[in-house]
Amino acid sequence: MHTLELKVPPPVVALLLALLMWFTSRLVPPFDFPFGIRVGTALALAFVGQSISVAGIVSFRRAKTTVNPTKPGAATSLVSGGVYRFTRNPMYLGLLLTLLAWAVYLSNILALIGMPLFVLYIHRFQITPEERVLLSLFGSEYTAYQNRVRRWL
Repeated sequence: MHTLELKVPPPVVALLLALLMWFTSRLVPPFDFPFGIRVGTALALAFVGQSISVAGIVSFRRAKTTVNPTKPGAATSLVSGGVYRFTRNPMYLGLLLTLLAWAVYLSNILALIGMPLFVLYIHRFQITPEERVLLSLFGSEYTAYQNRVRRWL
């Protein structure tokens, strides 16, 4: 199943899962939450998620290394500062929080299915292959970073 490794950009995966969440949320009635609370919570989660993702992108840009998730072998430096002190995958964490925001907005238990599917897919087909490449590029420096910083939070 290596054919999917590093092939589908994570934002595309998130978008496809958001569509799946929308379709599945139509199968059962939504929770009865006041619209204002639901939208406010969803917007807050989306803001936090996107802020984390953008912080990751900015850190990569400052380090002048690739942000292309399908080409981790093009990395020119190991970024371990900024948001990368707290999570090894801030861009994916940000997408996950954005999917949570979407689930809150949809106000439906079935909409939550997208979140574990995202984590499973990204772990198997994105993070694991990325970590193999980064280990081959940065060796013990990357291993030390893995020991210091958790994958998600």
